Parts: sequence; structure tokens; C-alpha cells
Amino acid sequence: MALDPALLEILACPEDKGPLYYIESEASLYNPRLKRRYEVRENIPVMLIDEAVTVDEVEHTRIMALIESEGIAPTFEA
Repeated sequence: MALDPALLEILACPEDKGPLYYIESEASLYNPRLKRRYEVRENIPVMLIDEAVTVDEVEHTRIMALIESEGIAPTFEA
């Protein structure tokens, strides 16, 4: 089950307040500026900085390629 589109429109990174990318197939929200992934558990975004996972350059490149290939839009336009 996907996140509610109305919720996605207002979701921002709790640290830099910028837009995120919702990767439904991986149940996560991604901030490419900080290379940080936030999990979505049971359709609830876990937006706690302490629980975010910082990814390395290889994973960042993979995620960005996935975002581009699937045409995933940011949660809002900055």
C-alpha cells in the first residue's frame, strides 16, 4: 500500500527541510542532498534523524538511478 499522496506533498527532511523521494518498492524516503534514507514501516514514515540511514556513494548512485529510471518526483518542489 502506497503512502497517501496528500501526505507526500508535505513530507520534508527533518534536518534540511528539503524534499524527499518516495521509493515505494523499497519502502523508504530518500534525501539525496544528505544521502540519507528514512524507512517507511507499516505505511508510516519514520522521520527521526537518529533512525535515518546514511548511504555510501555506491548506494547513492544506485538510488539516484532508480529514481531517474522510475521517474520518481520529489515530494514537493523546492
